[in-house]
Amino acid sequence: MSEIIMEEDLIRKSDINASAVPRPVEDIRLLLTDVDGTLTDGGMYYGSDGTEFKKFNTRDGMGLQMLQRAGVKVGIVTSENIAINENRARKLGLDYLKQGARDGGKLAATREICEEMGISMQQVAYIGDDVNCYDLLAAVGWAACPADACDKVKTIPRILVLKRRGGDACVREWIDMILAR
Repeated sequence: MSEIIMEEDLIRKSDINASAVPRPVEDIRLLLTDVDGTLTDGGMYYGSDGTEFKKFNTRDGMGLQMLQRAGVKVGIVTSENIAINENRARKLGLDYLKQGARDGGKLAATREICEEMGISMQQVAYIGDDVNCYDLLAAVGWAACPADACDKVKTIPRILVLKRRGGDACVREWIDMILAR
């Protein structure tokens, strides 16, 4: 009978979302985030002169800085290469900004950072929302997505689907969970 219980326990344990299992923050050496749809609501705002605007949630920024103070490197890996992202990264004092990472480029950019830091992909946390984040989310040790991420992203094994939407402090929601461990 104890063998049956053990087998059932193993089956149950294998079904647990690995991102949700409490692990110490020390296991994470690097947290990276996407921009559009994660740090922002994914909307594109344009002025009458064609100037592009994005709305960032200040709670996400504070969360990234809190994680830095806990000794975790933080940064942005995004497909778009625009000054708005650079300005936000600079304002927050982020450790890394990799822009223009397209067609598998997010994964390659993250591997470069890992090599520079001397860490494995299992020590990386990434939060993203769309198909261009899929490969990276599937490769990292810790993966999360906003509540309104695309359906394909939500099917990634071990991904943590957060309660908050992109641009609504979903990054902070995850960071608060990480820091509470």
